[in-house]
Amino acid sequence: MTSPNHEFVKANLNLYAVLQNLEDLVEKDSDSATFTKNWKETIQFSVMGGPEAYVSFNNGVCKAGRGRAGKATIKLYFLSPAHLNKMFDNKGAPIPLKGFTKLPFLATKFSKLTKRLEYFLKPTDVLLADPNYRALNTLFTLNTAVFAAAELSSHEDFSKASVAGLKKGEVLMKVLPEGPCAHISFDNGAISAQKGDSKEATAFMYMRNVDVANAFLNQKTDAFSAIAKGDVAIWGQMPFLDALSRVLDRIPLYLT
Repeated sequence: MTSPNHEFVKANLNLYAVLQNLEDLVEKDSDSATFTKNWKETIQFSVMGGPEAYVSFNNGVCKAGRGRAGKATIKLYFLSPAHLNKMFDNKGAPIPLKGFTKLPFLATKFSKLTKRLEYFLKPTDVLLADPNYRALNTLFTLNTAVFAAAELSSHEDFSKASVAGLKKGEVLMKVLPEGPCAHISFDNGAISAQKGDSKEATAFMYMRNVDVANAFLNQKTDAFSAIAKGDVAIWGQMPFLDALSRVLDRIPLYLT
């Protein structure tokens, strides 16, 4: 049995690190774009004593956000963080509070989309042999790692201790030559993650190319070997990179 705090941290990762990948899935995966182009729904996820988030679909664009949506068409409630995590593990169902007539949409269409995301988030060697699959898996893995690092640094005891004392700085993780990239910002205890490049970064982690990034992010190569070979380059304010490295190592304890 996992501890309540483990479930709370995992719920934050599921809602804020995993769910945000739907934005890029709808934008960059042609099958998902075609499948969702006519959707006009906003799904609210609310956990008793835990996080809240929403995901909206409108005119072929998906947007994931923290907190409460302005006008949710479907509201799903969870009695605890563990209840939410069971749904993400395909072992439980939410309590619908609004949108009862849309339950078939959740059970079929939305479920199909989340299974498509799961397909890209759980690679196999056979799947990774496809360059298109490898590129999307790299994007989703990078974004999940950065957003998960922000949540862990805010809520998990080990990660909080790892970043304690860090003042203001920003770490950019980028796949060369043209991305994808994402960054995590530290501002005297306030920690956040964002997709895309940064002009304010004070520390950098550059990965040579998609193949290197994919192996590195999927933990098929260790950091020391990658840096020694020049596949991964780091510079800037080392305390931020050292702390982030320790936090990234914690992700598999919650997301597998």
